[in-house]
Amino acid sequence: MNKRLTCILCPNGCKIKAELSGSEIIKLEGARCPKGKTFLLQEINNPQRNIATSVLVKDGELELASVRLNGDIPRDKIFEVMNEIRKLECTAPLSSGQVLIRDVLGLGVDVICTKSIGKSGK
Repeated sequence: MNKRLTCILCPNGCKIKAELSGSEIIKLEGARCPKGKTFLLQEINNPQRNIATSVLVKDGELELASVRLNGDIPRDKIFEVMNEIRKLECTAPLSSGQVLIRDVLGLGVDVICTKSIGKSGK
């Protein structure tokens, strides 16, 4: 089987071409650093992703706070995790690094706030 993908593990964004036999790499082209092979193996065996999004904030000086996961999750769990994040009801103040959902869906990662939001002066 042939596979083409763009590596996302470093800023190079290498266009990788691979010939595979099952999960074994027969031929690998385009990877300019060792991370390309690592990424390819991960994509074949257990694709992982991280999520960055925003949530609504009540009574805050800003209406939205940026959030992200503090680790990677299986790619096929992205929509389930996003559904959990959408359920969040945050009220200011929020602190950067504050855990908003601990161990989301039992995946071993937390949803954390990445922007401090003070209370509205209204």
